[in-house]
Amino acid sequence: MNDRALDQFLFIALPYVCLFTFFLMTIYRYRAQSFSYSSLSSQFLENKQHFWAVVPFHYGILAVTAGHLIAFLIPRSILAWNSQPLRLYILEISALTCGLLTLIGLVAIVIRRGAITRIRQVTSTTDWILFAMLLIQTASGVAIALFHPWGSSWFATNLSPYLWSIFMLTPDISYVVAMPHLVKMHIVLAFLTIGFFPFTRLVHLLVIPNPYLWRKTQVVRWYGRKS
Repeated sequence: MNDRALDQFLFIALPYVCLFTFFLMTIYRYRAQSFSYSSLSSQFLENKQHFWAVVPFHYGILAVTAGHLIAFLIPRSILAWNSQPLRLYILEISALTCGLLTLIGLVAIVIRRGAITRIRQVTSTTDWILFAMLLIQTASGVAIALFHPWGSSWFATNLSPYLWSIFMLTPDISYVVAMPHLVKMHIVLAFLTIGFFPFTRLVHLLVIPNPYLWRKTQVVRWYGRKS
C-alpha cells in the first residue's frame, strides 16, 4: 500500500467506519442494554486513591475536550485570540497543563486498578484496552504540545477544516497529509477511541452529567451484625 492509499484509508475510510460504529452501537446498546450505561464506579471498594486519580483526570479531560471542540467549532475566534502573543502563550500553557493533569490522573487510575486486588478483579479486558488507548492518546497529545507547539493555531487552520470536511461528507485529506507522524497517530487513535466508545464504560457520559466533580463528598457507611 503506497502512502496515498494509506492516507486515504486512515483519514477517510477509517473515520467513517469509526463514526458509523459509534452511532450504530451506541443506539443499539442503549436500546438493548440500557442498564449498562454506567461508569461502573469502584469508589465504594476504595475511595482515597479513587479521589486523587479520578478527579484530576476528569477535570483535565473535560478541559482538553472542551478546547478541542472550541477550536473545531469556532476556529476563526481561536486565531483571533492567538493574534496576541501573550494570549497565545496563556492558551498553550493552559492546554499543556490540562493535558498533564489528565495524564497524571490516568496513570494514577491505571496504577490503582492494577495494585488493589478487589478493583483488579472487577476490571475487564475492555477496561484495560480502553486505558491503554487513553494513555497513548493523552501522552501523544502532551508530546505534540511539547514538540509541535502552537497547536491551537494549526488545529484551527488545518484540522478543523479537515474535520468539517469529514462531517460534511466531502473528505479533504490535503489538510492533514503533511502533518507530522505524531499528529497523524493522534488523529487516528482519536477516531479509533470514538469507534471503541460504545463498548466501554465511557457510554455513561452520554446520559449522566458529572455533578460529582463539585458536589459534597458522599459518606458511605457499612452496617453488619456482630457475630
